[in-house]
Amino acid sequence: MRKIKQFTSDESALTSVLKTIPSPPNSLYSIGYLPENRPPCVAIVGTRKPTTYGREVSYRFAYDLAKAGICVISGLAFGVDAIAHRGALDANGTTIAVLAGGLHRIYPVAHENLAQEIVRSGGALLSEKAPGEDARRYDFLARNRLVSGLADIIIVTEAAEKSGTLSTVAHAIEQNKEVFAVPGPITSVMSIGPNRLIQQGASPALEARDILQRLIPNKPTQQHLFPEAKTPLEQTITSLIATGVRDGDELLQRSNVDASQFLQAMTMLEINDIIKPLGGNQWTLQ
Repeated sequence: MRKIKQFTSDESALTSVLKTIPSPPNSLYSIGYLPENRPPCVAIVGTRKPTTYGREVSYRFAYDLAKAGICVISGLAFGVDAIAHRGALDANGTTIAVLAGGLHRIYPVAHENLAQEIVRSGGALLSEKAPGEDARRYDFLARNRLVSGLADIIIVTEAAEKSGTLSTVAHAIEQNKEVFAVPGPITSVMSIGPNRLIQQGASPALEARDILQRLIPNKPTQQHLFPEAKTPLEQTITSLIATGVRDGDELLQRSNVDASQFLQAMTMLEINDIIKPLGGNQWTLQ
């Protein structure tokens, strides 16, 4: 891995925004490449234990936004953080990982390869801790102010009602950053956090275009970054899957059509690479 560079926030276009946040860092350390010109940046954050729905929406937002030229920022933690980095990498985009401890040690150790891939792909690892300083418990909460501080918009995909993720939201609000939240099933513990945020005034994020219209409103955006359903029934099915319904029998029942119509629509969705089977009559979006 490349050597660690020490610098102050105003030496980089990406990090210069950190000068204006409460408790700005004295110094920063990086491995990798920080963009010469600041791109639009979005932080994607959430639980360390996402559901299937949480994994899917976290990946899709990261992939779509990175594909559109947005820099994806997260904290390299298990769960949503790692999924966000992976989505951005798969889209051949730029992603920045903000660590709580010094860059002499990648934490969690299981994400060493992911960290190396971020650097190889033109992104960077960033920390305010000097090499040799391991993260203490409160450093993770302090790190969250940098995640939100670097971003123009923060997206919460999944989080429990009392989650460390919400500390990032608190920092974002203090920094006058806009917060988006991905709505989820009211029966899911991991959707309580985002649903409450929407109830309290956060903007709902239904697709990447919601974010792009806010970040780059004058730039034409692709209407749908993922394949579009072609009939009302196909749209009904994909909408149900997007909200977390995976079981084929439940999809049929809630689509309110006969079995032959339903099977024909499912076949066309699968042929057009809009949905894919998970096995056991379970389905997900591509």
